[in-house]
Amino acid sequence: MKNRNVKVNVIMNALLTMSSFIFPLITFPYVSRILLPVGTGKVSFATSLVSYFTMISQLGIPTYGIRACAKVRDNKMELSRITHELLFINFTMSILSYLLLIAAIVFVPRLREERSLYVVVGSTIILTAIGMEWLYKALEQYTYITIRSIIFKFISLIAMFFLVQAKEDYVVYGGITIFASSASNILNFINAHKYIEFKYIGGYNLKRHLKPVSIFFAMSCATTIYTHLDTVMLGFMAGDEDVGYYNAAVRIKTILVSIVTSLGAVLLPRASYYIQHGLIDEFKRISAKALNFVFLIASPLMVYFVCFAKEGIFFLSGDAYFGSILPMQIIMPTLLFIGISNLTGIQILVPQGKEIIVLYSEILGAAVDILLNILLIPRFASAGAAVGTLVAEFVVVVFQYIQIRHDMKQAFDSIHYVRIIGCIVISSISACCIKLLNLNVFFTLILSACVYFLIYGLLLIYKREPLICELYEQIKNRILNSLAKIASK
Repeated sequence: MKNRNVKVNVIMNALLTMSSFIFPLITFPYVSRILLPVGTGKVSFATSLVSYFTMISQLGIPTYGIRACAKVRDNKMELSRITHELLFINFTMSILSYLLLIAAIVFVPRLREERSLYVVVGSTIILTAIGMEWLYKALEQYTYITIRSIIFKFISLIAMFFLVQAKEDYVVYGGITIFASSASNILNFINAHKYIEFKYIGGYNLKRHLKPVSIFFAMSCATTIYTHLDTVMLGFMAGDEDVGYYNAAVRIKTILVSIVTSLGAVLLPRASYYIQHGLIDEFKRISAKALNFVFLIASPLMVYFVCFAKEGIFFLSGDAYFGSILPMQIIMPTLLFIGISNLTGIQILVPQGKEIIVLYSEILGAAVDILLNILLIPRFASAGAAVGTLVAEFVVVVFQYIQIRHDMKQAFDSIHYVRIIGCIVISSISACCIKLLNLNVFFTLILSACVYFLIYGLLLIYKREPLICELYEQIKNRILNSLAKIASK
């Protein structure tokens, strides 16, 4: 199979990230003002709860499948065999998940009251199973993934404005959300014949997947617990309104996390390929570059949205979400922690077959999150949940760093920490001056963001930050080449 260009993958994933960024920026301000904190809280609670059933159905395959398929992507028959085996496991577990979900809806009064919402949101279980996203990522088909995703998001965008008209339309909103994120998986299943055989091949060996899948499943359990448990515990211990406040803060964080992890997302199949073929130097090179990217992007984003949390919340969700400001400020440092742990865990440890270390870190993070939620949510509600998430993510990063500090010491030492901090401080002071103009929320955000990130970027170029200068030179050369082509005509 043709070895795909990393730069193309990065560009495609960047476009995908932008679509994930733009879609909620357009829809959520509208939806949050129509449904209010209670309505958005109901959908967020349902989505978080169903994620546990989806986790059971997936059994760790989304991450394991990328690694397993990437190793044999040049052998169509073996690739097909592994895909068949993983699909069988996936479908079997999906049946079990649906049985458990039905039982929960029947026997838990709170779920039974909103059974229509849970039936709609629960469709993501089967849609995720047939999607085989792991196959396409293993084959580095990021162009297809991006185009497909953007089309379905656009359709959902139109549907959102036409179908969500009143606060009672939260079930419709839940359905559109699932359509935007998962309905395109039907195309994945149809399109898969281009890469694998659907006919019976034989020689199947399900046992070879059981041990690694069980480890990845345990990782998925731990991750899902401390990423969604806050919302679930808030729903049971506080109520839908607090879930709505917390969801508004998490929604912004999730958008920003997708930006921070955008480069790393395309590196897992490439990293697995390098490890499989003994290209250790190449593996270390892309790992170091990705780490530098995380620090350069996550750090300024984190600081900016702490400083402009009020403006960000009011713009995205409206004045009714004043209770989201403090949780957002508390949770923002997780941008850096998640960026680092995504790299050290999924992009470095997993390709090396050290997923057990990732599992231990996530179990520890989940345990810390549960404990802090029990202690803090009853007293501080959404702010308490934010503290739990913050500390949990920090614990995960510290644990993983301790395990790989010798292998990644050079990469961490290459980060220009003082330079980054200095540039952020100057940019923050400059941007905060915009608040003195007493403009409305929209213009304050726009002007402050322009000032902040422009000054930050220019300072990094002035200081000759390698990665930023490389990006700057590439953009400049492309512009000049384009102008030259136009002039020649």
